[in-house]
Amino acid sequence: MDIQETINQMGKKAAAAARAMRAASPSAKTSALLSLAQLIRQENKAITEANARDLAAAADRSLDAPRMDRLRLTDAVIEEMARACEFVAGLPDPIGATEKQWQRPNGLLVGKMRIPLGVISMIYESRPNVTVDSGILCLKAGNAVILRGGSEAFHSNMMLASLIHRALILAGLPQDAVQVVPSTDRGAIKALCELEKYIDVIIPRGGETLIRTVVADARMPVLKHYKGVCHAYVDEGADLEQACEIIFNAKVQRPGVCNALEGLLVHRSEAHTLLPAVAQKLGDAGVSFRACPRALPLLAPHGVPMAETDPGTEFHDLVMVVKVVDSQDEAQDYIAQHGSNHTEIICTRNHQNAMRFVREVDASMVAVNASSRFNDGGQLGLGAEIGISTSKLHSYGPMGVEELTTTKFVVLGNGQIRQ
Repeated sequence: MDIQETINQMGKKAAAAARAMRAASPSAKTSALLSLAQLIRQENKAITEANARDLAAAADRSLDAPRMDRLRLTDAVIEEMARACEFVAGLPDPIGATEKQWQRPNGLLVGKMRIPLGVISMIYESRPNVTVDSGILCLKAGNAVILRGGSEAFHSNMMLASLIHRALILAGLPQDAVQVVPSTDRGAIKALCELEKYIDVIIPRGGETLIRTVVADARMPVLKHYKGVCHAYVDEGADLEQACEIIFNAKVQRPGVCNALEGLLVHRSEAHTLLPAVAQKLGDAGVSFRACPRALPLLAPHGVPMAETDPGTEFHDLVMVVKVVDSQDEAQDYIAQHGSNHTEIICTRNHQNAMRFVREVDASMVAVNASSRFNDGGQLGLGAEIGISTSKLHSYGPMGVEELTTTKFVVLGNGQIRQ
């Protein structure tokens, strides 16, 4: 069977599974999630062995360090997956809830009921834990999902998919509700993009090239974010010791992820105190700075002059743009020009400036005196996420269970006819 036919058959099975999932009881879904958590812990060794095969192959291909980091399933990451299953199991089931209802003058009761999206396709790179995160969120929201992971994580993804299938069967749910494309053939991506007969929405998660390819080829709605170019603005009068810790965490903890800091904007009144401290703390951790003329002498010996192409770049590395600004207006103008609608933060003691930043800056998460690394479904209390949408429709920010649903109108009448 060629890849086109394989994907078509998967689409048919997913559509049938989606119908069954719409009728699935909350208790069955909870049972599947709790069973999966148990299986993940029980099969830690098998998961690690499958992941080791992927890591060895990736090393032979000289995969870069950030992607190797995203590919690796440590004991801690495996435990996080199990805990995510348990957390999502404990969330309220959104399906069937009538969120609001009103009565028309003719006596009709009109309401909006929350329902699954249907069949979702997820195309992603590197991170095999996305297989579990996506599967459990779609399951809780009553959807079916077709997952196409990166070739570098093939063995890890297939192992995790087998555990999800076991959990679904134990709960009496269709195992086709979560399917992983059993091939590394890149033709699968185009085939999924053309399967509008069965797929209701497609979500790409990975590098900008992958996302733009999916957007160009997809015949169904796409939820996407192209890149994470995140900034911190340090306001006049900010707590500089606290700001330095926030900047360090946002840049250094995991520089290869989409919510890592890529740009630092500092009010001119704080630059002479803050930037030498940033240079020492972050420089000692291996960070280099692409600096504007006013920032450059304050970042020695770790700075180089900012190139024209540096602003707006997602480095995925220990590299950061630094610019001294004269006002919050200038900082927000810079963010509007070079940000990617992903995450923007302000470090400030001024409540008015904080609230202005929150209101006016356009990003899927805006934070006051907190690291950009909190733009994550698990960190924000969603349990997990299927991705971070920067496209605003129909979701903006991390996509948890509720973001994988929609609403329909429900009308209750007593024989009314339209006049």
